[in-house]
Amino acid sequence: MNYQKLKGTVDILPEEASKWQHIEESARRILKSYQFKEIRTPLFEKFDLFARGVGETSDIVSKEMYDFKDKGNRHVALRPEGTAGIVRAYVENKLYGPEYHKPMKLYYFGPMFRYERPQSGRQRQFNQLGVEVFGSDNPSVDVETMLLAMDLFKHFDLTDLKLVINSLGSTESRKEYREALISFLEPHFDELSADSQTRLYKNPLRVLDSKDKKDKEIVKDAPSILEYLDEKSRIHFEKVQSMLNALGIPYEIDTNMVRGLDYYNDTIFEIISTHPKFGANATVCAGGRYDSLVKEVGGPDTPAFGFGFGLERLLLMLEQSQYDYPNVQTLDAYIVTIGDQVNEEATRLAYHLRKNGLSTEREFMNRKPGKQFKTADKLNAPFVFTLGEEELAERKVQVKHLETGLQKQINLDELYDDFSTVFNSVQTTLTKKEE
Repeated sequence: MNYQKLKGTVDILPEEASKWQHIEESARRILKSYQFKEIRTPLFEKFDLFARGVGETSDIVSKEMYDFKDKGNRHVALRPEGTAGIVRAYVENKLYGPEYHKPMKLYYFGPMFRYERPQSGRQRQFNQLGVEVFGSDNPSVDVETMLLAMDLFKHFDLTDLKLVINSLGSTESRKEYREALISFLEPHFDELSADSQTRLYKNPLRVLDSKDKKDKEIVKDAPSILEYLDEKSRIHFEKVQSMLNALGIPYEIDTNMVRGLDYYNDTIFEIISTHPKFGANATVCAGGRYDSLVKEVGGPDTPAFGFGFGLERLLLMLEQSQYDYPNVQTLDAYIVTIGDQVNEEATRLAYHLRKNGLSTEREFMNRKPGKQFKTADKLNAPFVFTLGEEELAERKVQVKHLETGLQKQINLDELYDDFSTVFNSVQTTLTKKEE
């Protein structure tokens, strides 16, 4: 049988994997500077966790979830997003306890799963970076976390970005706005898409988020949610704007932005790419405040703020901006072998080189020495150790520095016994260029 990967999945081959590693390592350094700590949670959880946390009317739960009954007849789902599982872990492990520093700042990397139409930068198994901040309703948490999101993109010299914000208000103010929105949309019911007709009475705010062209035309005249904010939410949003202004961070307010997940309240945001090759106004990162979700999942009242973005989309952006990835595949030494008799000694030599901190590759294919040297040069190995049967008999190895062309024979046993002294001496001798 000819096996092939499933639709919506990709194989990340070594050359591509090195790009992923660079992105992840760079992101970890930035996250560390903001004092975020990594958390890792299971790839699958109870279905109800996502249905309750994400929202039953969301596309994720109603259309895209990979869910199934396991052998114990438990209804489980592959995680479609990261926040619900992190909140579950926060509650189950009592990370809200007094012994933990507040606010608690957590980040995660990992695969997510959604059954949707595969396209460039969007697969059915995709990888996400996300952060969650638990324990503070200070608007500066909103601002600092949004700045972190921007920093993660700007680190890679991406400049065609804009920050878009909105406020969904409190649960109480949203109820009032919900009624006003229904009253506005009801006369247009027959013109709405089938999805929006279904959502109108279940979750009318999701109609504002519709991608249907007719729906967009209708909702552009809808009342603004900002007109219905209660005093606390209004002050909170004003402080967020004031801080962004004070820092000189440009932003836009989009009153029709509601996000696709039901747990958000107050500040929400998106980072949008304006790069012409990436598509006009393409959302590349999104998040916001969700102060009721921890309680929904069984924990105490805990304010929270977070965001997530797909790493595949970031890779696509870097490709389109012709980002210059650093060469991280460094090699310090290559062992050339001549003859079958040296195989065991080559293994021993490689072991000692690696044990002393040198990234090392050796010949395994018994090719001619010339081809082996070409490989060492192609891999940018500064030093080549040549082992032949004659060297083996004399307990010697020939060391050559490819840049200077200088070489020297050294005693193998002396190298093994006092590696630092012997190798440092050879290195000094061979790397000296002629005056």
